Amino acid sequence: MLKEKIYKSVFLVLAFASLLFLVGIMVVLFLNGLPIFKETGVFNFLFGRDWYPTYEPPEFGILPLALASLMVTFGALLVCVPLGVGSALYLNELAGHRQKAILKPIIEILAGIPSIVFGFFGMLIVAPLVQRIFNLPVGLTAFTGSIILGIMAVPTVCSISEDALSYVPKSFREASLALGANRWQTLIKVVIPAAGSGISTGIILGMSRAVGETMTVLMVTGGAAVMPKSFFIPVRPMTSTIAAEMGEAVVGSSHFHALFGIGLVLFVITLIFNIIAEMISRRFRVKLGLGR
Repeated sequence: MLKEKIYKSVFLVLAFASLLFLVGIMVVLFLNGLPIFKETGVFNFLFGRDWYPTYEPPEFGILPLALASLMVTFGALLVCVPLGVGSALYLNELAGHRQKAILKPIIEILAGIPSIVFGFFGMLIVAPLVQRIFNLPVGLTAFTGSIILGIMAVPTVCSISEDALSYVPKSFREASLALGANRWQTLIKVVIPAAGSGISTGIILGMSRAVGETMTVLMVTGGAAVMPKSFFIPVRPMTSTIAAEMGEAVVGSSHFHALFGIGLVLFVITLIFNIIAEMISRRFRVKLGLGR
């Protein structure tokens, strides 16, 4: 009995540890990020067009940074959705056992590669190619960042989509085939809609990965804090701004609080993405009778 109580207490602490970490992160973000909203105003901070934190007087408008994040994330989706969902469909529906045993671990290895390695790959291989193909002054652009982030998000989208496809009951396929549908009609009109919620969850979590990525976008997007007017110019997403400037910001200064304010905005965005993903995933589980 004593051992059971000890085990129960240990696992209780472990179970609530994540909650404590989350609360701690939120407290730090709010304490250090909220002062900038009071100093510059919420509207001016979120929709200001100029980010000049070292000017006198400084400008703390994050609209160029937010638009750069949205642009790079949108571009990453155009890369990771067809690659990730297409890979999941092939692995689950078409690949033989040997092909699946080879391809699935290779895709999962992509998730384990450090982001700085993707950054080096983007700087040394992709950026020069982009510069040469599109005849650009520099290859470090939002387009390059989108390609690299899209590749990084493929394992997330593929893994969750493949799980969702595997959860579709076999009876769905058998019923469709029994009614005269061929394999492709069954795949497109039965299997994909049945796994649609799970696939959507994978795409949203892939978006979260792209929005929150720091090191890669710092290395391959060019780092120009200007209003993004094209995919083929250097930009500076929110995460790379924090990484680039936090080391030079004086603790307790407006610049310091502005960087935490950006972190607070990112936290809210990723939290919303994760809540939407959880809601869709729950709908998927209920739809297939897998419980809540």
